[in-house]
This record gives sequence, C-alpha cells and structure tokens, in this order.
Amino acid sequence: MKNILMALSLFLFIPVKMFAQQPDAILGHWLNEEKDAKIEIYKQNNQYFGKLVWIKHQFEDDGKTPRKDKKNNDASLRNRDILGLVILTNFVYDDGVWEDGKIYDPKSGKTYSSKIKYKGNTLEIRGFVGVSMFGRTTVWTKSN
Repeated sequence: MKNILMALSLFLFIPVKMFAQQPDAILGHWLNEEKDAKIEIYKQNNQYFGKLVWIKHQFEDDGKTPRKDKKNNDASLRNRDILGLVILTNFVYDDGVWEDGKIYDPKSGKTYSSKIKYKGNTLEIRGFVGVSMFGRTTVWTKSN
C-alpha cells in the first residue's frame, strides 16, 4: 500500500514540475502582432527587458534618415532612433507571469503598465493603465 501511495504521489507531482515555466523562457527574439518589428528580450540583474532589433520601416521617406521616436510624450526623447529602443522594462518573474514592468508603444508614444504570459511559441503581453482588467493584450510570436 505504501508503494502504491508513493507511486501515485510521484505520478501526480511530476507533471506539475515538468510543465512549470522557467523564468528565462521568454528570452530571445519575438515578432510583434503586426509582424513589422522584432524585439529581443534579455535579462539584466534579474529583470527582463526588450529592445527593438528590427523594424520594417527603419527609415523616413527619404530612405536615409533613421526613424525617430517623434511621438514620445517627453519632448527631450523625440530625437532618439526607434531601432534599438528599449520598449519593455523592469519585468520580474513571479509564479509563471512576468509582471511589474512597463511597455512603451513608439507608434503612439505612450507607456503602459504591463505583464507577460508565456504560451509556448507566443507571448501574451497585456498593457494597461491602473488595473489589468482595463487594458489590451497583444500576442507576439517566437522568431528565429
């Protein structure tokens, strides 16, 4: 009877451990939902960040001038290049969710509180103001 209970408990707890997410699972390159940008997620001092490493429209209409962060609410930041811009900041891993971070949207110039959920080859990134219930989720896809 003892052996049966031990085998049963192993059977019940092994799958939980096997499917538990690892904190570094989100590291790597991801395509945004529109597939017009690639973001590299990296770790620094136990926090997670993401920067734009490729954008479909890298240059202004002249084909030479790098696109700038001209919609930023902070006028002093409007002259920085979009390419290389850090758009995910200060995420911490907690029980399967990366939370307490911020996401910056260079298309609107706005920054939102954010949390990330890892779903295999996709990330569900929820941006919100105040509480998560009042926000929007975007889905990013793993890139090679």
